[in-house]
Amino acid sequence: MFGNACGIAGGGRLCVLYYHRVLAAPDPLQPDLPDQRRFARQLAVVARDFRVLPLAEAVTALYTGGLPARAVAISFDDGYADNLAVAAPVLRHYHCTATVFVAPAFLDGGIMFNDRVFEACRRLPPGELDTGLPELGRLRLPADPAGRRALARSLIARLKYLPADRRELCAGRLAELAPQPLPHDLMLRSDDLLRLRQAGLAIGAHTQSHPILARLDTPTARAEIVGGRQRLQAITGEAPALFAFPNGKPGRDYLPRDVELVREAGFSAAFTTVWGSAAAASDPYQLPRIAPWDRDALRFALRIAGSYRQVQRTAPGSTAHLAGAATVERGDA
Repeated sequence: MFGNACGIAGGGRLCVLYYHRVLAAPDPLQPDLPDQRRFARQLAVVARDFRVLPLAEAVTALYTGGLPARAVAISFDDGYADNLAVAAPVLRHYHCTATVFVAPAFLDGGIMFNDRVFEACRRLPPGELDTGLPELGRLRLPADPAGRRALARSLIARLKYLPADRRELCAGRLAELAPQPLPHDLMLRSDDLLRLRQAGLAIGAHTQSHPILARLDTPTARAEIVGGRQRLQAITGEAPALFAFPNGKPGRDYLPRDVELVREAGFSAAFTTVWGSAAAASDPYQLPRIAPWDRDALRFALRIAGSYRQVQRTAPGSTAHLAGAATVERGDA
């Protein structure tokens, strides 16, 4: 097996993969997103060379001493419709499961701010564009997909940490300027959550509306964390036990206060986007994950195997008794 061949047993360590979408076909505007074929190649590697566990079971085993060597769990963030339509059949084929962390404000036809930016950039005609907003200014829309991808990414980076009302205003302006309407079928519908569970996938919480928790006051942050969990419970009949921090970078996207709010809300564990694997010494409310960007199956396997060497016991930006250094990887949740 790959792990043995590399001399990496990964005993007592858990690697959690996090995806957002699995597309039916490649998208030249977002080539980092795996399509169904790439996802299948990745799962073939995971199923052959690693021990894939349900996320909740893996977390329990991590802290009770029953975690097998080369343990891997799979997660998805945000709640995209293709998690059910495209990813779930591939997971079933390889006898794998996953936890989908859902922000319920976007169920039933919603669209996240980053998708509004990408989809507007996809539709806007080439040339100069005066947006009429100081945060956006005048834009030059390239004709080629690579140029549009770079523009969309730069706009998302520029807008992401603005106050929520200004960010939504800017994303809305781009959508208004697009000559064709943006899609409203990117996210799951409420009844899809029950279908996910029927397909063997679990539902986790991801706040109500995917805010930057670090930018919120405490009552609003609490309402986002608790409200998202309550909404998912109302839909599925079961309160999620697991939580994932939106965007997931400690100190920048969430604060020590938010870790405590998640704990107080009744979650049993929470996940970041800090790169690395978890061990029994890891903070259960700041567990690391890795993003599988690799197109090559060998590089993908090496990424997982390498994560077992990078154990995150704590995360930066936490309280004094949780403080520590961490390495972060590109890709937000």
